[in-house]
Amino acid sequence: MLLLAFDTATPAVTAALHDGERVLAESTAIDARRHGELLVPAVDRVLATAGRPLSDVTGIVVGTGPGPYTGLRVGLVTAAAFGDALGVPVHGVCTLDGLAWAAGEAGLEGPFVVATDARRKEVYWARYDGPLHRAEGPAVDRPGQLPTALTDLPSVGAGAALYPDVFTGHRPDPAHQSAGALAALAAHRLAEGTPFDPPLPLYLRRPDAQVPAGYKAVLPK
Repeated sequence: MLLLAFDTATPAVTAALHDGERVLAESTAIDARRHGELLVPAVDRVLATAGRPLSDVTGIVVGTGPGPYTGLRVGLVTAAAFGDALGVPVHGVCTLDGLAWAAGEAGLEGPFVVATDARRKEVYWARYDGPLHRAEGPAVDRPGQLPTALTDLPSVGAGAALYPDVFTGHRPDPAHQSAGALAALAAHRLAEGTPFDPPLPLYLRRPDAQVPAGYKAVLPK
């Protein structure tokens, strides 16, 4: 097994190789505006670091969000292209699930909340009973509209860090998505025979760009 994992649903442009037992190489850059520029070089970097050719990859793991439209689709389109070119399966994994797995590796058992920045003064969030079990979500809301029974739980992620007065149990680790954690979770699911999500985007809300409701006539009738 050799899994190539990456995620562009958050400002973390992250890629990793996993052999089913451990992370062989990982590369992460935090840049909310350059997903398209940074992802493929990150993939090249982890392949070179691990000393493995792309042709050795047996599966692609991609974060499905939730996340902003532009950044999220970079990873999903790249995953589809690699999967098609290599003739290997593409496994979709919720980005928040990857952060939950990383939280478990950092010692958090549950229950807890994962929250990432959704912009517009909102967060993408999900509640977990443990690193492997999402109990609620994903969803998008303003932090102040969430019940205190949720926000008082231990929490991780950049979204929780932005609103410490709301997420009172925030913990700093993990702060950002890790493709290594995403790959480790995928390897666990493959070993257990757990089904994956389809490699489709979790947007959760409508895009900012909208088709105008009406057009001004410029030609004579």
